[in-house]
Amino acid sequence: MKKLFIFLPLFILITDYAASAPWWEQDTVCKINNEKCYPNMGIGFDTEIWDADANCRGMKYICPEALIPKENTPKLVSKQDLANKKNINPDYNTDILSEYGDCFGHRNINKSGSQVMVSGKYINVWCNGVLDRSDETLANGEITYDTQPNCKTLQKNSYIAVENGNCFGKYIDNSEYYIDCGNSDEKPERLVKLNDAQYGKHTHKGPLTKADANDIFDTMKSVSKTQKKQYFKK
Repeated sequence: MKKLFIFLPLFILITDYAASAPWWEQDTVCKINNEKCYPNMGIGFDTEIWDADANCRGMKYICPEALIPKENTPKLVSKQDLANKKNINPDYNTDILSEYGDCFGHRNINKSGSQVMVSGKYINVWCNGVLDRSDETLANGEITYDTQPNCKTLQKNSYIAVENGNCFGKYIDNSEYYIDCGNSDEKPERLVKLNDAQYGKHTHKGPLTKADANDIFDTMKSVSKTQKKQYFKK
């Protein structure tokens, strides 16, 4: 009788719990384990669609520019295809939402955010207003896919190619400084403080070395002696 008295309350407790829990939460009901797919889904996901490759519910919307070939609208891509990088542009990170925040696919960036990847290489993000023409506008500036601007092309707009926060391009007032590009391709070799002077390269062919200067002075001295003998006779 004692054993029956102990067992009976336990049986009643278990029965009461099972009866109070909704049927879909009971242990005997099979449930989808979304941890195999995406345990947390929000913006950029379709939570209702079935991913047959991963045998789970929920798929990512991949941004048009992150796809190969490029699409016109975001596209749902299976977890398996994402893992295999199938038809995914390697310039983009599909684990990060785009700058617009409605789909996955963000250009790979460097630590400072001043460079992004285009065709497998990192290029400068130029601050707004630096480029005459841009191919893509990002949150922190603009990029061009073609030949990157050099010192001389930037000089025309009074810019130099140095980091300015999380983009490249610092404005230089050409009334105060002269941008001397020299033989440099991107950054200028020097900035010349004008102090209200007009900077420009001289047109005459002056001496380039000390030896050249000595030759000029020797020639001047010789001519002077000849002239003195001719016009100042004793």
